[in-house]
Amino acid sequence: MAEVIAHSLFTDFDIDLFKAGKHYKLYEKMGSHIMTLNGVEGTYFAVWAPSAKMVSVIGDFNFWVEGEHRLNVRWDESGIWEGFIPGAGKGSTYKYKIQSHNSDIKTEKADPYARRCEHPPKTASIVWDEPYKWKDAKWMKKRKKNNALNAPFSVYEVHLGSWKRKLEENRFLTYEELADDLVTYLKEMNFTHVELMPVMEYPYDPSWGYQLTGYFAPTSRFGYPEEFKLLVDKLHQSDIGIILDWVPSHFPEDAHGLGFFDGSHLYEHPDKRKGYHPDWKSLIFNYGRNEVKSFLISNAIFWLDQYHADGLRVDAVASMLFLDYSRDDGEWEPNMYGGRENLEAMAFLREMNEAVYTMFPDVQTIAEESTSFPMVSKPTFLGGLGFGMKWMMGWMHDTLQYFAKEPIYRKHHQNDLTFSMTYAFTENFMLPLSHDEVVYGKHSILGRMPGDEWQRFANLRLLYSYMFTHPGTNLLFQGAEFGQSEEWNFQQSLDWHLLEYAPHKGVQQLLKALNTLYRSEPALHEKQFSAEGFEWIDYNDAENSVLVYIRKGEKRKDDLIVACNMTPMARENYRIGLPKKGKLKEVFNSDLKTFFGTGDYKNKQLTSEKTSWQFRDHSVEITIPPLGMVTFRYV
Repeated sequence: MAEVIAHSLFTDFDIDLFKAGKHYKLYEKMGSHIMTLNGVEGTYFAVWAPSAKMVSVIGDFNFWVEGEHRLNVRWDESGIWEGFIPGAGKGSTYKYKIQSHNSDIKTEKADPYARRCEHPPKTASIVWDEPYKWKDAKWMKKRKKNNALNAPFSVYEVHLGSWKRKLEENRFLTYEELADDLVTYLKEMNFTHVELMPVMEYPYDPSWGYQLTGYFAPTSRFGYPEEFKLLVDKLHQSDIGIILDWVPSHFPEDAHGLGFFDGSHLYEHPDKRKGYHPDWKSLIFNYGRNEVKSFLISNAIFWLDQYHADGLRVDAVASMLFLDYSRDDGEWEPNMYGGRENLEAMAFLREMNEAVYTMFPDVQTIAEESTSFPMVSKPTFLGGLGFGMKWMMGWMHDTLQYFAKEPIYRKHHQNDLTFSMTYAFTENFMLPLSHDEVVYGKHSILGRMPGDEWQRFANLRLLYSYMFTHPGTNLLFQGAEFGQSEEWNFQQSLDWHLLEYAPHKGVQQLLKALNTLYRSEPALHEKQFSAEGFEWIDYNDAENSVLVYIRKGEKRKDDLIVACNMTPMARENYRIGLPKKGKLKEVFNSDLKTFFGTGDYKNKQLTSEKTSWQFRDHSVEITIPPLGMVTFRYV
């Protein structure tokens, strides 16, 4: 048998923290770590397998022979097996062969803490270190301001495998190529942040990355871990923040993954009513187990610490919060108070957010939470879950439903649009038009718009203009910014050739201009989560399908007046009430020729009149283009 030298990176304090669920940097100890011990080069391995009677490391350095390199179990009942293997080094492939006390079951598992994995369909872990010299000090110094809740947050959601491909070679772009192409594009489009659908290693392409097996490894589909760091670095050097999708809600049953890890339900909850997800045929973490909490929170911290991520968008939070999520009566067990809330998951999310904001006060966590569960984005000391923001799924659903209607019927559905303002400030909401809205027969965003070609594109421009002037931050999925015609297909590149056509080019130019408007006008972001930042002028004109409202900044001189016309009839000489007298200047018009609009309905400088209107002392007559939005500010 080959030699395994007894060695440990763990202190007694580490073990105490791990057992208590309070060790938030387990990645520094667990997994494989290249080192020199007593002048000998090799790798230290550590894995948690409390139900094991034997754990050996199998790999290319021992011809995958079970029992050649047996790890030593710690004496402190932590369930950690560890040891130093001489000769194993960078690039070595390996797995853990585990023999369980449970009926001598044997499992062969990838390392949960591996920093690099083989390219799927291969499943081994790879011994790796990713030394990288960061050049983003300037961004890191000021990112607290860039990621603040009163800063512009315009997010471009990207699936790296389908954003753009090398068509002639039928392959993905690499992290290095994305560091040029994607970064340049984001900069040109004036987005403030990019959100990447999961980059952690996953075995199955059609899962889009939401079924993870390598929680600490960027997927090898696009290159090496240090090349992913280069992508992050280049984004930061271009003043673009990066948000990573993170999936603590469930994980797949793949044989090499976390499921039934040591012959027992180690990471997943042993009760199938809490540990198995019927929708996704996947396993659910045991949030009440301290060591699992340490694993998950360490993973959240890892991407912020080692990869300089600016935020985590937490996937499927609703599925974590409710014991009866996607379950019929009799398929779930109430909590200790008889309710349907998952108290252990709630406690975990609070602890995760507290850990993240304590260690990285200059980042944001964002919840994808689709129910009316209260106080998701309120601080934990007030009883909230502690997220920075929450996706506004109700706004997304109501708005898309409204815009899909023929304009002639919209007067009967004005409330669909105005309803969002009754709850807009109950959370810190992000307005999402995400990947979920352009798949499974839902059509692309453009594909939902009614009317002839001109009307469809005008509707799309109006939707985005309304979205960017509605309170909250914004998220747009790739392709939506130029009016992708087809539904998203993860297996192919976006239809970039559409930009040869004026309507699509116009939508892209509009998005670029909206991002500029949102970033440059304080009224659109300074109070984006506060009721003080919004005021209706008129929401009652359902007959004409017109909405008029004020967006307010910290200074009154920054206030903007927004008017939206949801019909293809231009509204000329349309009188609106004003908050004060003065001269108005048009600062945005979604109907410009640059955007493939008519260009015929512009407002020259306007002067208020002392004519009472809509319960206000002053008013003015404006022109609102067909299916258009105009924005004014006082001169």
